[in-house]
Amino acid sequence: MNRYDRKTWGLAACFAALAGYVDALGFLYLGGFFVSFMSGNSTRLAVGLSEHLADAATAAGLIASFVIGVMLGSLCGRVIQRSRHSALMYLIAAMLMIAALLAIADVNSAAAAVLAMAMGAENALFERDGEVQIGLTYMTGTLVKFGQRLVSAIMGGDRFGWVPYLLLWLGLVIGAVLGAVSYAAIGHHAIWGAAAAAFLLASWLHHRRVTLAPLTRRFAG
Repeated sequence: MNRYDRKTWGLAACFAALAGYVDALGFLYLGGFFVSFMSGNSTRLAVGLSEHLADAATAAGLIASFVIGVMLGSLCGRVIQRSRHSALMYLIAAMLMIAALLAIADVNSAAAAVLAMAMGAENALFERDGEVQIGLTYMTGTLVKFGQRLVSAIMGGDRFGWVPYLLLWLGLVIGAVLGAVSYAAIGHHAIWGAAAAAFLLASWLHHRRVTLAPLTRRFAG
């Protein structure tokens, strides 16, 4: 995987926190389905096919919406070359605002679908040459790399190579905690918080002209 500097890994943790926040909201809003964790939805789809077809249909719809979001995010990155990262974050913010409006209108299935699209699109933030370099909405691969880098550090390799992966995982977990607390306090209106956070991140990327480009050297040398 390409290496990134400390500031970029910090931003990645912020993006992961946004994904965790939204996924926790979606999980509680939908009663046990996910808007970013598609492995979980794939299991729900499989179980639903054998036990409850309505659950299978919900899971399939979320998976399809997520894939559509990935395609939209990738297309945005290909079409908009300059400031593509801020443009993509503005797109995600717009999706989250639409989801919030649909939730207010009690169009629950549509709101959930748009949330899944937003999370799919977010993964294009670290897309390079058609491949995702840092996964933001799923942590299995991140935890695998965390464990591998810990072994490397113990065996005399890079002492801090595990830190970025731990930071990324912590970002998602902290975001999920905030999402759960927000949902408990104000229900689906908490989606507005995610939209505001995405808009602020987009504005920061735009005004700072930040480019999420990999380095050629190893992280933390």
